Amino acid sequence: MKKKEQLKQIIRDFHLREHFPVKSRALQPPLHTQKIITLIGVRRCGKTSILYDMINKLATNTPKTKILFLNFEDERLDLAIDELDLILQSYRELYPEQNLDECYFFFDEIQNIVGWEKFIRRVYDTLSKNIFITGSNSKLLSSDIATSLRGRTLSYEVFPLSFDEYLAFKEIEVDLYASKSLAQILNAQNDFLTNGAFPETLFLEEQYQNQTLQEYFNVLLYKDLAERYSITNTVALKFFLKRIIASSTKQVSINKIYNELKSNGIKIGKNTLYDFLEYIQNIYLALTLHKYDASLVNKELGEKKVYSIDIGLNNATEFQFSQNRGKALENAVFLELKRVYYEIFYFRNASSECDFLVKETNSITQALQVSYDISEIQTQEREIKGLLAACKNFNLQKGTIITYDSEDEIVRDSITITVIPFYKWILAQKSKMV
Repeated sequence: MKKKEQLKQIIRDFHLREHFPVKSRALQPPLHTQKIITLIGVRRCGKTSILYDMINKLATNTPKTKILFLNFEDERLDLAIDELDLILQSYRELYPEQNLDECYFFFDEIQNIVGWEKFIRRVYDTLSKNIFITGSNSKLLSSDIATSLRGRTLSYEVFPLSFDEYLAFKEIEVDLYASKSLAQILNAQNDFLTNGAFPETLFLEEQYQNQTLQEYFNVLLYKDLAERYSITNTVALKFFLKRIIASSTKQVSINKIYNELKSNGIKIGKNTLYDFLEYIQNIYLALTLHKYDASLVNKELGEKKVYSIDIGLNNATEFQFSQNRGKALENAVFLELKRVYYEIFYFRNASSECDFLVKETNSITQALQVSYDISEIQTQEREIKGLLAACKNFNLQKGTIITYDSEDEIVRDSITITVIPFYKWILAQKSKMV
């Protein structure tokens, strides 16, 4: 079948399709901004479903034929940059009466086409301002947007489900004063901290959850990393990848991993490992958290921690979080903060550490510790010490300790410390955003 005929079939099949059966996410990108809306995030985190949800809403008062959706992960869309105009030709031939300036274009995983940004810019500048795109590579999209699409885009990061979204997808009613609801929330919290929150895995049996997550890992390894960045030493890459995931919530030491590889007889340059770390962040498999420093240079070049994009993905590999629930809880808090706030850091001085600082409007506004259980006095004092050090350093009158299920209020040195369970903290975060 010729490519244009294939495109016509794909377009027409989309127009004959019924309402997409998807659940709404907390992220609701705008539909009528006259900007290119860009959704960026790890593979399988739900970007396509957000597009589907946008299309559902749009189709309530817009004829379906004015909406074009193409998924460039579809093997039938084997197009080169000089063939992308076939999309417009096919659409025009199907609907010759339709004005393209009234159309809405949804392009999923468009970064699979080398040079895609030139096509998108031409469509935006000459045909339609209603363009929505997704991609799974932050570096690729951000660098292309910075050069070719500057001033034309609004970008949104998409993560696996937050805990409040997880509850909504599971259809768990949130009533903190009802015993049944509270029991369901606590059970869901336990599952969330074990199996993670990739949307597809929520309703699978546990054995299939692990199998699915392992498949995600392999696709990220071989397609998004090895293939995209032309990495031939996949043995070193796989070892590095698992070590980074295993290091979640800890400082990452490239030198240590280099020595481990060397002792196992795997030859690779140390600079290549630094490249690997950048690539892993580009595809959102893991993200880094910098230590706070007033100096921008020191902040960027100084020590940093690494966090996984999903707890379940960790548990599906041989390096498991399940033996350390505190790490899973800290990772979950990190992801929630990344969703809500643009800038977060960790704090460390000569004698103590605080897990998270939140920066808003050029100043530190929150200090947070994460501890699974503070019932032991030694643990409690360690967490309070680090939190107080951060609060005093940034003149904060209150701080927060997020736990699995403990709740309290402690006043030390005129600083109020709120001890709050993870689920209550998450729901409080949500209420602030309403």
